[in-house]
Amino acid sequence: MSHDMSSQDMQTLQAAIAKARQSGNAETLVKNIPYARFIGMQAHCFGETWLYEMPYGKHIQGNPSLPAVHGGVIGGFMETAALVHCLTQLEGPGFPKVVDFSIDYLRAALSKPTFAECSIVRQGRKIVNVSVHAWQTTKQEPVATARTHFLLSEPVQE
Repeated sequence: MSHDMSSQDMQTLQAAIAKARQSGNAETLVKNIPYARFIGMQAHCFGETWLYEMPYGKHIQGNPSLPAVHGGVIGGFMETAALVHCLTQLEGPGFPKVVDFSIDYLRAALSKPTFAECSIVRQGRKIVNVSVHAWQTTKQEPVATARTHFLLSEPVQE
């Protein structure tokens, strides 16, 4: 992601990351991620818990006969939620890069909002493992679960 961004865009994103960490409000950060803006993603903080939301819209529809959210959009939403979660929870100037992402689709995501909750399972010096749980009606009926690993980049040396 960062290799496609201008230096000014990266500075804006870094400022949004710092503001999200300080205020507990990731909306500015989410609005600086083009894919998150496209899917209408929102981030809500309830004390120590972050909840990510993707409203339903025709632009994310996959199967019009159900109608259901496209599976790729569910995966993209969950990966973006994991990234935003890392950016808000981990200290450091670097930008996490996806090493791998594995998703289990459990049921169709129908035409209603989708929610995700992330948890950092393990953080090492260079790699962080994040678990993502997505649902629509109740948390006990997930539409998908995912696991992802991010490479934590080193600060840029000047």
